[in-house]
Amino acid sequence: MKPTIGILGGTGHEGKGLALRFAYAGYPIVLGSRDQERARATAADIASRIEGASVAGASNLVAAERASICVLTVPYAAHRATLEGVRGALSGKVLIDVTVPLLPPKVTRVQLPPEGSAAVAAQAMLGPDVKVVSAFQNVSAHYLETAEGFVDYDVLVCGDDKDARESVVALARAAGMRAIHGGVLANSAAAEALTSVLIFLNARYKVKGAGIRFTGIPDDPAAS
Repeated sequence: MKPTIGILGGTGHEGKGLALRFAYAGYPIVLGSRDQERARATAADIASRIEGASVAGASNLVAAERASICVLTVPYAAHRATLEGVRGALSGKVLIDVTVPLLPPKVTRVQLPPEGSAAVAAQAMLGPDVKVVSAFQNVSAHYLETAEGFVDYDVLVCGDDKDARESVVALARAAGMRAIHGGVLANSAAAEALTSVLIFLNARYKVKGAGIRFTGIPDDPAAS
């Protein structure tokens, strides 16, 4: 049986897009939000699009409690407050941090936090009982909106715990993305910083979702 995934902040574009992908891959989903009614409505919309999907809506805390793996998809401004609200429910679990430290209005400028990255800050706050893994920062929600098909991006996955990192790589691949091990959690700074560059590229070249691909790596990295 596949583990339940809790999407914290799951009613935003990125959270909903990832929930669609994971639900289509057969994972039970609990969408979390500060607004439970909005979470339930979003969950119902996803469930209506995927036959047999198990998708429920709840508060962020309940989503974290019910899930085996949690995915944090809130804006940077809500990063710390959301983690503080659910930290007790995350003990012993994997937390996938998708957060990018964007500081509006200058979102095309790299502005990493003093800790070096949002993911490192999350790990420091949550402590060693939570295995924080960084992933999905460079995947545009525009390409997650359809549940089916391959997403032509690479997903850089960083984390200090190798087993936790491998579980996230496998999850990304199940959701139709090519995932690449990116090393320790501190390396998340590269993916987080690159998001500002991609936002600039989207505006400069009038595209909806610039992404990244790594050359010289086999199409199936797991086979190498």
